[in-house]
Amino acid sequence: MGACRLCLVEIAGSNKLQPACVTKVAEGMEVNTHSDRLQKYRRKIIGISFAEGNYIYSVCVANSNCELHDLAIEMGMDHVRLEYKFPNRTVDNSHDHFGIDHNRCVLCTRCVRVCDEIEGAHTWDMAGRGTKSQVITDLNQPWGSSQTFTSCGKCVNACPTGAIFYQGSSVGEMKHDRSKIDFLVNPREKKQWNF
Repeated sequence: MGACRLCLVEIAGSNKLQPACVTKVAEGMEVNTHSDRLQKYRRKIIGISFAEGNYIYSVCVANSNCELHDLAIEMGMDHVRLEYKFPNRTVDNSHDHFGIDHNRCVLCTRCVRVCDEIEGAHTWDMAGRGTKSQVITDLNQPWGSSQTFTSCGKCVNACPTGAIFYQGSSVGEMKHDRSKIDFLVNPREKKQWNF
């Protein structure tokens, strides 16, 4: 968690920006979520995400339904100022119903968390360091040979960019139905269901 750095916040008394998703809340903590400084850093981080990945939105299944693209527009990005790295990242289409394009993954770990905390399957995990970091299935086995994957589709709905997709989805076809995840999480947190 905290790898994508898109949720940076300013905390009073600290010069260092902190990722909100992994920063523990403390009594009396003053948190600023919107400032010129934060906007500047977020714009840089989004630019780095585009430059380090192989993002081609004209052929993305999540075109117009991608949180990274929406953030870029919100930050006023109209082009990438950094040189593209064109890393050699794979696409795993070995599963019958789903695929993962590591070129679009921003390492937010939502798929890891929804699989662990909601589905309880523990299929997804993180491997590697730095630019070699990536989401993996079952100790880096092809997704199609996963023994733990339940084909529930929660990871597809949790993914903010379209990195995880339904096989056969065409450009702009991906629709995230996060209400399914809310439907599962809210009753669980309110202890309405017994597990």
